[in-house]
Amino acid sequence: MNNIKNPFIYLLVLVFTFGCGIYSFTGASIPAGANSFQVNFFENQAGSRPGSTVEPGVDRDFTLELQDLILNQTNLNLVSSNGDLVYEGEIVEYSVTPMTSTANLTAAQNRLTVTVNLRYTNINNEEDDFESRFSFFYDFPAEQQLYDIKGAAHDEIFERLTQNIFNATLAKW
Repeated sequence: MNNIKNPFIYLLVLVFTFGCGIYSFTGASIPAGANSFQVNFFENQAGSRPGSTVEPGVDRDFTLELQDLILNQTNLNLVSSNGDLVYEGEIVEYSVTPMTSTANLTAAQNRLTVTVNLRYTNINNEEDDFESRFSFFYDFPAEQQLYDIKGAAHDEIFERLTQNIFNATLAKW
């Protein structure tokens, strides 16, 4: 009986060790031949869209958040040019809109929405390249000002946006 279990255990160890290939524990599937990535500055172009505003620093903060997520969840090296994987785009919406109203027809809740247009390029495999929009929001009480909730809102929105971008590009979800 011992002789039968040992080969089975060895086979299981081999499958778990080598079967994961280039996957990581974070769910990332690093494309073949990719050793580096580059995140170009996501310029805030939201002011050119009706209803959107330009929030100073949001472009820098988002760009850094995306860089940090990829650095922390992969073994890819961050480079400033000639990356194997290139993330670029712009922030195309940054708006606050009323979501619910009171009996007096005043806003009871507002929503901050941030939308990012992403262009993803895999230098080694053109079939992976795509362009897509990612959007997320944060609801807050109407009696609060954007300034009061901006830190928490940006944290939540950027976390969701960057995770969705990561999933679409490296986790293939």
